[in-house]
Amino acid sequence: MGQECEVGKEGYVVVELPLPPGCLPSLYRADERFQKGYLDRFPGYYFTGDGGYRDEDGYVFITGRVDDVINVAGHRLSTAEMEEVIAGHIAVAECAVFGTKDNLKGQVPIAVITTKPDRLQDDALLQAQLVQLVRDQIGAVACMKPVIIAERLPKTRSGKILRKTMRQIADDDELTIPSTIENRDVIPKIQHIINSALSKDIAA
Repeated sequence: MGQECEVGKEGYVVVELPLPPGCLPSLYRADERFQKGYLDRFPGYYFTGDGGYRDEDGYVFITGRVDDVINVAGHRLSTAEMEEVIAGHIAVAECAVFGTKDNLKGQVPIAVITTKPDRLQDDALLQAQLVQLVRDQIGAVACMKPVIIAERLPKTRSGKILRKTMRQIADDDELTIPSTIENRDVIPKIQHIINSALSKDIAA
């Protein structure tokens, strides 16, 4: 933490201080919480709460929030940490982890991934490897299941993965699709993939 990331490697997005006047208005009646949440984590920098990466031309791409925490059987788990573990697998191109409702544990994590075209593992082997990776590095309580393989993930035009939309699909909630979505045709496809995977998991 606190080290500049290499080009193409995802990390925390921060902005060097000082910022222009009016850019740090604090939180309403919560100055200490503002200080702790946005300024203390990386001294000398403003922590945006987003993850992202920088390309070879110096452009920064936002990949999503890093402070998403889910409650699994009373344990608070970071979906960002699980994504980091899964993204470290050589066959994974992109991934998104989010919590879905569970009657027994409150929430359970689900991973939706895309894979690299040259991967050697079949779907079942890759899914088993990723479940075991999360178990080994995060703990058995994470119970990462299922791992869903998709052709592409729903994103905004700026490249932010729509984790909230996928969570709404998994929870069978009303969908709120942002107007900034890159391609609406992805939604029915990802709906079918997630619903099919969850149905199989329940049946199993």
